[in-house]
Amino acid sequence: MFYLLFLWYLTNICKAYEQKSCKDLIVWQKAIRLTVEVYKLTESFPKNELFGLTSQMRRAAVSIVSNIAEGYERRSQREFLRFLLISFGSAAELETQMIIAKSLKYSNQKAFVESEQLLSETSKITFAFIKKIKLRLFPSR
Repeated sequence: MFYLLFLWYLTNICKAYEQKSCKDLIVWQKAIRLTVEVYKLTESFPKNELFGLTSQMRRAAVSIVSNIAEGYERRSQREFLRFLLISFGSAAELETQMIIAKSLKYSNQKAFVESEQLLSETSKITFAFIKKIKLRLFPSR
């Protein structure tokens, strides 16, 4: 069901550029929520990780939403695709860092649930956008 909803959403990608700003995009809204959750999650990490894993996770989360915003606001599908790919890479980076933090038991397992869910949703939407734009830009591939 989730996948079908996003397919419908992405079939209207041209209409996305009629939106006033990136703030109207569901993926941007989820990425903002993800960033806030990552900041909350990392508040409980050991203080000696402030310039280590805490900083890296926060920067990766901020990178996800920032690249979505920058790519969208450039108003070019090629540019949007380029920045979505960067955002998707940052999502993979954050996922890896969350696995490390969980393994080190920097917070209880329940604390990771909301961040992991938002990261999963954001990654799926971003990947769907990437696929849709690639099909539009490179129809023969």
